[in-house]
Amino acid sequence: EQGNMEFLINTPIRPLELMLGKILPYLLIGVLQTALILGLGHLLFQVPLPQDWLSLWLVTLLFILASLTLGLLISTKAQTQLQAMQMTVFVLLPSILLSGFMFPYAAMPTIAQWLAEILPATHYVRMIRAVVLRNTHWLELWPDVLALLLFTCIGLLLATLRFKKKLD
Repeated sequence: EQGNMEFLINTPIRPLELMLGKILPYLLIGVLQTALILGLGHLLFQVPLPQDWLSLWLVTLLFILASLTLGLLISTKAQTQLQAMQMTVFVLLPSILLSGFMFPYAAMPTIAQWLAEILPATHYVRMIRAVVLRNTHWLELWPDVLALLLFTCIGLLLATLRFKKKLD
């Protein structure tokens, strides 16, 4: 993206339109990656494919949007791409460790559980396990769906407000 920000700043689009334009292509990439991972998981490890595809794709889209919004928030704070990548490590590592993916969520200290509830990965791990392994409908997962929706909306609002159409 080096050099493109100057062009984007000079266009008549609003900051929210710019934010949405930046995340939509990555949403498609995330969907393709999910399809590839689920396909390989099914072929190589016999992970069952869910019967409720709508629930699978809905919770996946919510997670991808929340994660991309988190990336936008980081990019509005960082001055350079290198700084953004370094800041991402401080979010990505806790997301993986506290999500319940590697270590049981219930075995974590209470403060770690509170912190985990802020991160989108925690909600997605819960939802994807429920959809794929127990064939749960997305409406039954409403607390996690609501959490990701709120995270995405608030994050997008904050990223839009923090974005300035000028170069430093």
